[in-house]
Amino acid sequence: MNSLSLKAQTDLFKDSSSPVKEKVRSTFKGTRIVSGHSVENVGRGILDFRISHRFGTLNSGSYNFFGLDNAYTRLALDYGITDRLMVGISRGTYDKEFTALLKYKILQQTTGPTATPITMSYVGTGMWRTIKNFDPLASAFKTQNFFHSHQLLIARKFNDYTSLQLMPTMVYYSATPKPTDNNMMWSLGVAARQRVSKRVNLTGEYYYQFTPFDGYTNSMSFGVDIETGGHVFQLHLTNSYGTTERSFIHETTGKWGDGDIHFGFNISRVFTIVKPKDLKNKW
Repeated sequence: MNSLSLKAQTDLFKDSSSPVKEKVRSTFKGTRIVSGHSVENVGRGILDFRISHRFGTLNSGSYNFFGLDNAYTRLALDYGITDRLMVGISRGTYDKEFTALLKYKILQQTTGPTATPITMSYVGTGMWRTIKNFDPLASAFKTQNFFHSHQLLIARKFNDYTSLQLMPTMVYYSATPKPTDNNMMWSLGVAARQRVSKRVNLTGEYYYQFTPFDGYTNSMSFGVDIETGGHVFQLHLTNSYGTTERSFIHETTGKWGDGDIHFGFNISRVFTIVKPKDLKNKW
């Protein structure tokens, strides 16, 4: 009896004093920061329906209602196969482009003993541009209309208020603006989140191109994330018109100094398609 009592007391003290290893949640408030991806995934069995709007430039004047007369729309569906693996499809009016993506979380930041200091994810995206070519002999299925990108997302949440992320990226062009251009385009993105209240966060992202095409500039964007129940509203200002890795990283022509700034917003709504096992028995 004394042996059992002593063992129970030992286990009790061990459990109360041992630090717990926990996953760090909500490094960012959505799967996108502005145009680019964050390290966040939707959970297993969750479907994320996202609507993105981006308007013309603010410096287009009152005749174009400061850009609101010119709108680009993108509809996207992302689904969590597991808590680590997410797949998605989308279609946008910019170049009438279809995309398919795969996103896998390689590492998850944790606290406690043997903590993991960062979260790391891989994102692979295929893009198909279907806008009609003025050449009557051209086909929408020609290889120059296909692109793919590969990103490594490396993020750290320092506290409840501040998160940072790095995004080394490669975009492959089947055809380039000039024959002498490189097909493999490299860039490095940096992004940040700063919490200002329980439901409001400020965000920003910037992509530096190592070998830009002639006439194009780097993408820089700032946003505000607002959480309202099952919705996340993202309002932003950016010099990029497109929202796919091809279009906003390497095909941005707008300059902040010239007022080539686009207002836009993303609306995200999540739906539970497959209930977790621990909830199925309760219904």
